[in-house]
Amino acid sequence: MEARATARYIRISPFKARQVVNLVRGREVKEALGILKYTNKRSAPLINKVIKSAVANAEHNFDMDSDELVISQIFIDEGPVLKRMKPRAYGRADLRRHRTSHITVVLREREVK
Repeated sequence: MEARATARYIRISPFKARQVVNLVRGREVKEALGILKYTNKRSAPLINKVIKSAVANAEHNFDMDSDELVISQIFIDEGPVLKRMKPRAYGRADLRRHRTSHITVVLREREVK
């Protein structure tokens, strides 16, 4: 059984968010939250919030034990790009791209050996 949570249209580049996601993929939830607490990246609190939401979904919807949860999948998809103009010299304009991300977390209970 799986529990999942998704945060969509988050205003951070997917490339920057994937750096943090790679730190916690496959780890237990408690360990992942500890790592994110001391990760000095802007995306860390956002990912932390989505993981906590997935834990709440697992406890409430599927009666899973929060101490036994493992991050089975976590991935960042690219969202829509907000395009803005930036003035440049001689009346020209450059395109500025404000990228967005969709963060998805899937939790599974640890298998007992």
